Amino acid sequence: MDNPLSIPKNNIPRFHLAFPVTDLEEARRFYTGVLGCKLGRESDNWIDFDFYGHQIVAHYNEVIPECPTSLVEGKQVPTRHFGLLLRRDDWQQLAGRLTALNIDFLIAPHIRFEGEAGEQATMFIQDPSGNGIEFKSFASDDDIFATS
Repeated sequence: MDNPLSIPKNNIPRFHLAFPVTDLEEARRFYTGVLGCKLGRESDNWIDFDFYGHQIVAHYNEVIPECPTSLVEGKQVPTRHFGLLLRRDDWQQLAGRLTALNIDFLIAPHIRFEGEAGEQATMFIQDPSGNGIEFKSFASDDDIFATS
């Protein structure tokens, strides 16, 4: 996963997400330098990023309200967050990269719902503006929406 960009080469639709940031240059450094995103179009008020083949857009906002959290398996999860479902080896490589970069995890890499339907590897980080980002990995695609 040295260059995690443009992964979706199948028929899965790509998503578009716009989110607020308080500093566009800081967002540029984080999304390109830490997460490896390629830059897209930009203006004085926003920047497009290629987020694993998906289009995300950082929009400048002077103030961003604090994000509430919800308790999941004893951990406070930001209720407003976005992220990706990665293959396990890509998830492990990203966890290693973020650890090596001394990124502060909101929730450190671990297995959630172990032994249950929907068991998943997960980790949460925040961008410099406080936006929650979750990276997950399931053993198989069949587990993504598994109930019991």
